[in-house]
Amino acid sequence: MISYCTNVHPAEDVAGIMRQLDEYALPVRERLGDDRLGVGLWLSAPVARGLADDRAARRRFRAELDARGLAVYTLNAFPYGGFHDEVVKHAVYVPQWTDEARVSYTIDCVNVLADLLADDAAYGSISTLPLAWREPWSGYDDLRAAESFERVVRAARATGERPIKLAVEPEPGCVLDTVADALGWLSGRVDPAYVGLCVDTCHLAVSFADPAQTLAAIAESEVDIVKVQASAALHVEKPSEAREALAAFAEPRYLHQVRELGDRVLKADDLPEAMSDLPGEGPWRVHFHMPLHWTPEAPLATTTDVLRTVLNGLPGEPHIEVETYTWSVLPDAGDLVGGIAAELRWAREQVAA
Repeated sequence: MISYCTNVHPAEDVAGIMRQLDEYALPVRERLGDDRLGVGLWLSAPVARGLADDRAARRRFRAELDARGLAVYTLNAFPYGGFHDEVVKHAVYVPQWTDEARVSYTIDCVNVLADLLADDAAYGSISTLPLAWREPWSGYDDLRAAESFERVVRAARATGERPIKLAVEPEPGCVLDTVADALGWLSGRVDPAYVGLCVDTCHLAVSFADPAQTLAAIAESEVDIVKVQASAALHVEKPSEAREALAAFAEPRYLHQVRELGDRVLKADDLPEAMSDLPGEGPWRVHFHMPLHWTPEAPLATTTDVLRTVLNGLPGEPHIEVETYTWSVLPDAGDLVGGIAAELRWAREQVAA
């Protein structure tokens, strides 16, 4: 089952979540002709706490999902809240994994998912941030974060026979910037039965890491891929000739990290910074989640080739979640129901190929 991530919707209370699901998820399911549709829920911290504290409310929520033919395998617990504020940027990395609020929120998500988990799910997954934004961070923070993960694992062990697993999601600019960083940090620090990787293929592409080699390195490690966020980055082969096209994506809500490939990978923390500071002599990849089925006009392109390589080389059957949260800030985004349905159709075709 491939899910779509509901962090594309702005609702931050249960009633709002249900309205959004009725407005978008049900029409998507109907457009695809499915009896059941996977939804990767994003629950803000207050929603997660309210549901975790009220088992009857969890049961009602589950019944509402079942009645709509919506199945939950995974949660996205990276954004804590305010993900559709006018300006998000670095706030999405707060609270970090040394903060009690992050631990409490994630434990709430563990307990909620245990009751929402689809009957045919072998396990539940919860994607989470790669510790923090890179600065400030210290060796002492490493110790505190590892202790925080252990607390969440203890909560996950108590939920029942089907494990709830954390999926750490490397992201450019964070403490765990790349998959290699995440493998190095997780190995030996966490229980691999309950903590693994979320491979976001947009983030992987932005890093310019070779996807096949990355999968091989994961296979050789003790860390499993728990979840894949099927996503595509913006690619520009000749950025010096694409400034006008790129400017349309320099929007103020989200952080759009940029990497330029040359003799070494050059870095900028946001697209406006890249346009002023990077030389633009080599190809750029921009952390802007692009619809999977889109083929933009030259000089722009996307990194669906990286996504295809990952989907075709996955070991096991990790959860797959389409996560294009940027529809509200995309130039000429169009119909959201049609867009989500087209993305899911595209992703299913790649997995079946």
